[in-house]
Amino acid sequence: MSDSDAMVTLQERMVNLIGQLTMPVVEVALVLQHHIHGMMISLTQHVAQSGGQLNDKVANPWPIVSPDESIDSQIGFDVEKVLKIVDQDRMDILSTLIRVTLIETEMNLIEGILALRSWEQLVRQQLADANGPGQLFSPIDLPEEW
Repeated sequence: MSDSDAMVTLQERMVNLIGQLTMPVVEVALVLQHHIHGMMISLTQHVAQSGGQLNDKVANPWPIVSPDESIDSQIGFDVEKVLKIVDQDRMDILSTLIRVTLIETEMNLIEGILALRSWEQLVRQQLADANGPGQLFSPIDLPEEW
């Protein structure tokens, strides 16, 4: 399977599952962070051994539009409380789907990370735009063309 076909397959599966499970932004964010972090460790080790260097688009989160500074964005919430509320089963299902799709499509690390970076950017933007802790548990808002 070509890299572009693999990326489309991953995208379609994630859109369908996240929509079916009505996954909150915070849960998608936690799953993405887990996968990107693990993949970056492997890629960084490989790059260090081969003497290469990582493209900034792969190595770092993509930029988001900063929330309006005039709005008080200092939302206070207890991280431990948030972690107790998340649905671990739902997160495990998404995590399994991502892992299985990456393996099944034989997507290379860089393409896999780039595919997840676009999701990460979307989720980070929605988290940055949140006006309160309750919005962390609002279903992720997928753009029409997504």
